[in-house]
Amino acid sequence: MNDIVRDHSAAAGNDLRPTGLTDFTGQSDALENLSVYVRSARRRGDPLDHVLFHGPPGLGKTTLSQIIANEMGTGFKSVSAPAIKKPGEIATLLVALERGDVLFVDEIHRLPLFVEEVLYSAMEDSKITILVGEGYQQPEPIEVPIQPFTLVGATTRKGSLSQPLLDRFGIPVRLEYYDDEALTEILKNAARKMGEFPGDEECREIARRSRGTPRIAIRILKRLRDFREDAGVEYDMDFVIACLDRLGIGPDGLDEHDTRYLDALRDMFGGGPVGIETMSIALSESRDTLETSIEPFLIRNGLIAKTNRGRVLVDAQE
Repeated sequence: MNDIVRDHSAAAGNDLRPTGLTDFTGQSDALENLSVYVRSARRRGDPLDHVLFHGPPGLGKTTLSQIIANEMGTGFKSVSAPAIKKPGEIATLLVALERGDVLFVDEIHRLPLFVEEVLYSAMEDSKITILVGEGYQQPEPIEVPIQPFTLVGATTRKGSLSQPLLDRFGIPVRLEYYDDEALTEILKNAARKMGEFPGDEECREIARRSRGTPRIAIRILKRLRDFREDAGVEYDMDFVIACLDRLGIGPDGLDEHDTRYLDALRDMFGGGPVGIETMSIALSESRDTLETSIEPFLIRNGLIAKTNRGRVLVDAQE
């Protein structure tokens, strides 16, 4: 299991991430409530109730999970759900937790059902049931107590979670896309930590092309740093725009993946309608990538629409 589990010290190595709720920019409504829950749990000396972060990718689910552990003063373990294949693997993780520890499960909607079922009694009653028996012996169920803990799940597909698991999360938190103002602040803070000094207008231009997503904004900033170091120049608007164009990121935030999608829908399928599986094959991209990373931005910007018959270009409908 060691190769699929990351502890708190390893996760904290990325010093661009905020470490406290007061350092986190954006998601103000969610953070206001989460701060109340954390303070209340600390005052009582209880573990925080189980948290589910759901929403598009790249909005800070992992960062907020680490912040919860920091704020609660507890340990942090993280694992990706697809890496857990057997009930015994999640059981081993749960038994090793100390009181109040945060166990972060990314892509929790991808947990196999027989693994998910181990979590039910762990989340509610602080115990798990394991089967003991070898050879021809009939396995016997044995209850094993575990320490009370906080499960933090992250998913881009809340609707794919089973209802029994969903019901056990006391704190569901929907993360929304960021506005340009919040992204500009995130970029300025990250740039300062990187020793980079783009101006406010330059940061705002990057933010405007970052699809409302901090992960994308930071990734762009890192690539601009590479271009700046290679060219031996300082930041100005002309330089930033030239670099963004070089990265294939247009003024409206469309990148090469979006353009390929729109071109295929227009040129190969006459503007649609076309099913998601057909689009996946045509673009050699997984359905999950299309539905979580490409289509939400195109839909949000009124470029495509989902219909009962499939995806269509909006201008093709008019």
